[in-house]
Amino acid sequence: MSARDAILDGIRRNRPPGDFPLPEVPLFTPLVGDDLVAEFGERLKRMGGRVAEPGAGDVFAGVRERLDAAKVVASAVPELTGNRDLRGVRAPQEVEDVDVAVVRAVFGIAETGSVLFTQDQLIVNAVGYLAQHLVVLLDPADIVPNVQAAYRRPEFGRSAYAVLHTGPSATADIEGVLIHGAQGVRSLTVLLLPRDAAERG
Repeated sequence: MSARDAILDGIRRNRPPGDFPLPEVPLFTPLVGDDLVAEFGERLKRMGGRVAEPGAGDVFAGVRERLDAAKVVASAVPELTGNRDLRGVRAPQEVEDVDVAVVRAVFGIAETGSVLFTQDQLIVNAVGYLAQHLVVLLDPADIVPNVQAAYRRPEFGRSAYAVLHTGPSATADIEGVLIHGAQGVRSLTVLLLPRDAAERG
């Protein structure tokens, strides 16, 4: 028996009898207006990220310059083909040289400008941290007003891994100066791009 199995077995044997349901998360009044897309964009901007509108002929027009300058592009979305196949990655270290990662968010949160990923969107969880730049596709219909509404979404209960990203990595510890990209992605750009009908179904 592994140490992990021994610990879990000990917890199961010593668990007090009875049902212990999780507390109900209250729904607080949202601190945002009715235009969730605008509110999301404003808060994302405050956190160092940005929203780019898809172009008419090229949905990636808002990030085309960054994509064209990248040597390694890892795409987890069908809308763009990269040159690093995330499904072929065997160890997280294999994505340390990714310049741009393109992923789709499950949803966004207007109140914080955050986006949620699970293991299904990232494919390799580490790519959300090791890539230099993150391009996130987000359906405007998938923006919820606040964190309490987000926690009511089923993704938290059915996912082995779920993470909220709010803008690029940032720190202000060094002489009180705000620095982006100190411990993670240097930029986070959200493209407001609806899911296609097949993906929604």
